[in-house]
Amino acid sequence: MTATTTAPVAAPSAPAPHTPSPRLRAWATRAPLLPALVFMIVVTQLPFVATVVISFFDWNALYPKARRFTGFDNYHQVLTDADLRHSVWTTVLLTATVVLVSLVLGLVLALLLDQRFRGRGVVRTLLIAPFLVVPVAAALLWKHVLYNPEYGLLNGLLHYVGGPQPDWISDTPLLAVEASLVWQWTPFMMLILLAGLQSRDQQQIEAARVDGASDWQIFRHLTLPHLRRYLELGALLGSIYIVQNFDAVFTITSGGLGTANLPYTVYQSFYQAHENGLASAAGVLVVIGSIVIATFALRVVSSLFREEVSRP
Repeated sequence: MTATTTAPVAAPSAPAPHTPSPRLRAWATRAPLLPALVFMIVVTQLPFVATVVISFFDWNALYPKARRFTGFDNYHQVLTDADLRHSVWTTVLLTATVVLVSLVLGLVLALLLDQRFRGRGVVRTLLIAPFLVVPVAAALLWKHVLYNPEYGLLNGLLHYVGGPQPDWISDTPLLAVEASLVWQWTPFMMLILLAGLQSRDQQQIEAARVDGASDWQIFRHLTLPHLRRYLELGALLGSIYIVQNFDAVFTITSGGLGTANLPYTVYQSFYQAHENGLASAAGVLVVIGSIVIATFALRVVSSLFREEVSRP
């Protein structure tokens, strides 16, 4: 009698778990951001679309029934009207002056703060303070505490040394606005450039010193080329904000004496002249200019990130 053996029966294998598709995983990752995205679209993009639509109409708020479609007439008026062209030129001049002066002063302060000395943390905090002041409060500070011809600090110092007593806002209105903005934006430029200085290759600088390079040669041939991207970033970010500045012009000069920039002209056209279509066209041009500048700024930021990632 022979014994027969039977092979063991294999247990049925469990079904493989369902693997979600890459598209489903991507949507699951983005799902928590959807409420913020919807909120941003509702708050920012829908009003901008409405502004673009209104910019094609001759629409005075005092005569709402008389509105009519005019196409690009409002844009043509913004670009050809003498007062509006002057406001565009004032915006360009104000932005260029504030950005350039802030960059130069910010570079000087960053170079000083890059040195080691006692109390550097306190000095750095004090120099950052102007950027943390509310813009309207900063403009009021300059208008009343510094510029006032009767009790202002500037005229008080001039009186102490026997100097003249000018009316700063009436005599130099645009310079008065520019000085307040430079005071507020220099710390911003200083922070960006200080970050650039602290990211330098110290071994390269030490090698240059060993080879006999002077401080000026190190600054010209090593530091300044390294800071080029940071200078571009500071200029672009500063331009985005300053080209839209309204607080200083409104608070210090109320747009008078040739200081009305494009944002103030938009305010004047909308709230005083009630020209909704014209104000919307001017506002759209400001947004387009800001987008163009922001595009270059994002490219500079991306190049900085690529450089940091590729650095060993």
